[in-house]
Amino acid sequence: MAVGCALPLRGSSRGLGCVVFRQQKWKSSVSTKAKMPPCNFVPEKYKSHSYERMQKIREQNISPSLRTFYKKPLLLHQGHMQWLFDYEGRRYLDLFAGIVTVGVGHCHPKVTMATQKQLARLWHTSSIYMHPSIQEYAEKLTSLFPDPLKVVYLTNSGSEANDLAMFMARLYTRNFDIISFRGAYHGGSPYTLGLTSVGLYKHGVANGFGCLTTMLPDVFRGPWGGSHCRDSPVQTVRKCTCSEGICHAKDQYIEQFKDTLNTSVSKTIAGFITEPIQGVNGAVQYPRGFLKEAYQLVRERQGVCISDEVQTGFGRTGSHFWGFQTHGVVPDIVTLAKGIEIASSLAQNLHINTFGGNPLACTVGAAVLDAIEEDGLQKNSEDVGTYMLLELAKLRDKFKIVGDVRGKGLMIGVEMVTDKDHRHPLPAEEVGQILEDCKDMGVLIGRGGLYSQTFRFKPPMCITKKDVDFAVEVFDTALQRHMERAAAKQT
Repeated sequence: MAVGCALPLRGSSRGLGCVVFRQQKWKSSVSTKAKMPPCNFVPEKYKSHSYERMQKIREQNISPSLRTFYKKPLLLHQGHMQWLFDYEGRRYLDLFAGIVTVGVGHCHPKVTMATQKQLARLWHTSSIYMHPSIQEYAEKLTSLFPDPLKVVYLTNSGSEANDLAMFMARLYTRNFDIISFRGAYHGGSPYTLGLTSVGLYKHGVANGFGCLTTMLPDVFRGPWGGSHCRDSPVQTVRKCTCSEGICHAKDQYIEQFKDTLNTSVSKTIAGFITEPIQGVNGAVQYPRGFLKEAYQLVRERQGVCISDEVQTGFGRTGSHFWGFQTHGVVPDIVTLAKGIEIASSLAQNLHINTFGGNPLACTVGAAVLDAIEEDGLQKNSEDVGTYMLLELAKLRDKFKIVGDVRGKGLMIGVEMVTDKDHRHPLPAEEVGQILEDCKDMGVLIGRGGLYSQTFRFKPPMCITKKDVDFAVEVFDTALQRHMERAAAKQT
């Protein structure tokens, strides 16, 4: 199994129970009564360099490719569960979770305690020696997968995990071509960039030899889609005449997939990799039944099926622990786990990962799995996620610029458009201003999509319905302000 283990973010800072607004050149008539839910966590006092000094260091010593959100980037100091605090003590509701990695919450007490204990015991040995943590974590993790996904290979990141999955698929099948969806993000390494199909991450250098993309079965923006396609409490506004159990959009997209298999690859392929719900592209969902048919077509070509669970895994979708389970399929490789035959193919020669499976990471991983179970976070993702989806759907009905609300559990996307009929993406600068307004009111939201037109709501799974009420009211206010700005420009 290829797993990219991410340590929970360390952090905290004192929060204010008020909402602070950035002064604007125009005076808005739209106000908000959104009240930030209370938090009894008291953060430490910030004691490092001034904001100006931090900005200067970043400009001089950190690669400009590591871009930040917001016109005035946030300088965050600490975190606690679903809350983040900046250097001045302002508190923010985090709806992006460290780009969908902080599942159980920032500095979860159980995870923090396990980390501290392991730090005092053993940091690193490499995989050439046994240590308790890797066996304990592997046993706990694989117990959550169906057969035959019972063998793990631990790595350091999602990109590295997908890199290894590509290598294993080719090694096992002795084939070369690998197919991914347009709009997919599977990593930024030179190897995985061939699978990634989002222009913002592409560079003008050779990459991805043997990687091909196929049409994304996007039932909102694609050529086909209707009002019953998605496994979600919220469907598209597009209408269809499909009867129960039949999806013409799915059938059309399968024909496109067959066309790729018949024209763009050899008779046998190495594999097909998908995210159960696309992450970076804005929580794009496929028609029900699509992946099951696509998997069958891939296996007929001797290819292996790879599920990238970097964002959808660990209970985030609510109904299931892993995203692939929502499609009724069992992949051959999960960038988390793999079948034993494929694992054996890697053992024909030496393959080592120096820091993968280190004692500290495995201890943290096991503590995270315990926290998910003990805190009921998968069920919380389902309940609170469904509530958030339905509340956001009300805003789609209210604003013409909200084109689509979609997702499952706490994996949610809100796609912005100029109008619902033509579905043209709302200009990036306008989306950016809405993002700024939300931040100024205390809510941090992610952003994605091929045109940076989609808001990504993917918070720590400990979020509550009261948090959702606050976030939706803030988002509503930001949208009203956008509409007011747009009207002012026309006068």
